[in-house]
Amino acid sequence: MASAKETYRAELRAAARQLGERCLYSAAKWAAELLVGVDMDTAPAPSAAMDTPSSSSAASAGRLLHLHRSGGSSFRHRPRPGCGSTSEAGTPLGGVSYVSTPIPDDDAFDSGGDKYLLAKTYFDCREYRRAAHVLQNQAGRKAVFLRCYALYMAGEKRKEAEMIELEGLLGKSNAVNQELVALERELSAHRRTGSIDSFGLYLYGLVLRDKGCEGLARTILVESVNSYPWNWSAWSELQSLCTSSDILNNLNLKNHWMKEFFLASTYLELKMHEEALKRYERLMGVFRCSGYIQAQIATVQYSMRDLDEAEMIFEELLGIDPFRVDSMDIYSNLLYAKESLTALSFLAHRVFLTDKYRPESCCIIANYYSLKGQHEKSVLYFKRALKLDRKYLSAWTLMGHEYVELKNTPAAIDAYRRAVDINPRDFRAWYGLGQTYEMMGMPFYALYYFRKSSYLQPNDARLWIAMAQCYESDPLQMIEEAIKCYERAANCNDTEGIALHQLAKLHGMLGQSEEAAFYYKKDLERMEVEERQGQNFVEALLFLAKHYKSIGSFEEAEHYCTRLLDYTGPVSSLFILFSLKRVKDEMNTKSEMATQTLASELMDHVTFQSKLT
Repeated sequence: MASAKETYRAELRAAARQLGERCLYSAAKWAAELLVGVDMDTAPAPSAAMDTPSSSSAASAGRLLHLHRSGGSSFRHRPRPGCGSTSEAGTPLGGVSYVSTPIPDDDAFDSGGDKYLLAKTYFDCREYRRAAHVLQNQAGRKAVFLRCYALYMAGEKRKEAEMIELEGLLGKSNAVNQELVALERELSAHRRTGSIDSFGLYLYGLVLRDKGCEGLARTILVESVNSYPWNWSAWSELQSLCTSSDILNNLNLKNHWMKEFFLASTYLELKMHEEALKRYERLMGVFRCSGYIQAQIATVQYSMRDLDEAEMIFEELLGIDPFRVDSMDIYSNLLYAKESLTALSFLAHRVFLTDKYRPESCCIIANYYSLKGQHEKSVLYFKRALKLDRKYLSAWTLMGHEYVELKNTPAAIDAYRRAVDINPRDFRAWYGLGQTYEMMGMPFYALYYFRKSSYLQPNDARLWIAMAQCYESDPLQMIEEAIKCYERAANCNDTEGIALHQLAKLHGMLGQSEEAAFYYKKDLERMEVEERQGQNFVEALLFLAKHYKSIGSFEEAEHYCTRLLDYTGPVSSLFILFSLKRVKDEMNTKSEMATQTLASELMDHVTFQSKLT
């Protein structure tokens, strides 16, 4: 394993340098962070540690995402960054053999190397057109890439300026990158003649994506990552174009070890959480000290509603890297979902001091103000985040939620639609649209958007409950359809128990006593396990008592009436009084004397409860 790890280090070391020289700084940072995340060879020995992912991760059942900010693993049992390991596998991912991709030689300081150095300096100073001008007569592949990339960035810079001039900072605009046509013409010519390298292919894929040619862009990006697999920016762009598992499975990718990172990240994006978690935990066998993988595992756990496990990983990650901002917006969503105001306040203060002009920092501060109920300030910080990154999906969606809290439905709809424009697979934005139209009394519009959200996230019980409540509303009264939605919610681990109770009530309304009794019993069992009591608890006992009386099961009916006698929960005494009187009047048992005695005891108990309340 030592030789394999040394190979990874050599590849990542060269990649970080080559990507940095081409001004692909995000990819260079990713490669450098992964480089130092390779586990040290302290005790090399063959093991099945990477062959089989933790069984507890596969058994994790909590998939329900918190619709506003929220989203089990054996991760906590893994050695934490120190960062020695006690066992290793011969090759990554259980002995899989990977293709060997040679590291390309650079033409950095051939003839014109000094001009390239000048152009790179201009690029670093955001003087993109000057950088392109310096390299206009240079023919080396590296120089051609940087010149074209500088032109692309110059066009993006001008596009942003036009959008602000025409529509304001957050307004919609038809401004486009004016360099796309010329760049497509030049890069396609280089590809036909074979004079383009993997970096040029990456840029060509960006241009095609911006022009809306997604199919061809995928093909070009696959060529790029197959020829140079260490460019994480190329993998990320390819991931954004993989909007379904079918598209992902049809990609013709070489079996390089970087492919494992791509698949894990794409599975997470496609909500295939168990698959993503398995791959990340297997990658941890080699890249055991990688902060990126730890953050991704925490994000998966958060998405699967294992909030405690995710919080532990994020806390450990911050302990190792206290000035980290990447992925901390996800951590803030988690703290919001747990209503941990103190921890969220500490995180917001930390990122503010670290880098208050990062979009993630603004989003964290916005979450803090939202949790405090200061929704106007929250909107202000979400707007600041979007000024820094107009395509920051989470900020658009969460700002829509804030507008809903402020009852500003037109602004909420606009924010949600902007989120959907950026990523049509963002189920939270579709859900927000449905919620907003439901508030506006437009149930058919709301149903359309709820259906979209449930299609994208079919295992989220809250989406099915929202759709069921819409069907159940007064304008529609489509009870049968509501029942079907509640059944889906009950099968999707409805932790709040809304679905079971509503199924019981709706079946009762339709006169389907057996079905109603079945769901009341299941709801009663759930409340007993969770040690919950309340009006739903009393309602279930009363219905079951009446139901078993009606079918002649007098012992069962007496059992539920006796349980009512023992009930001491906080519920309306008038409700209990009325309900028990109805049971008393309707229930006929074998022994009239026993019935009168039991009813008298129940009424005395209710009278006592009434005096207490």
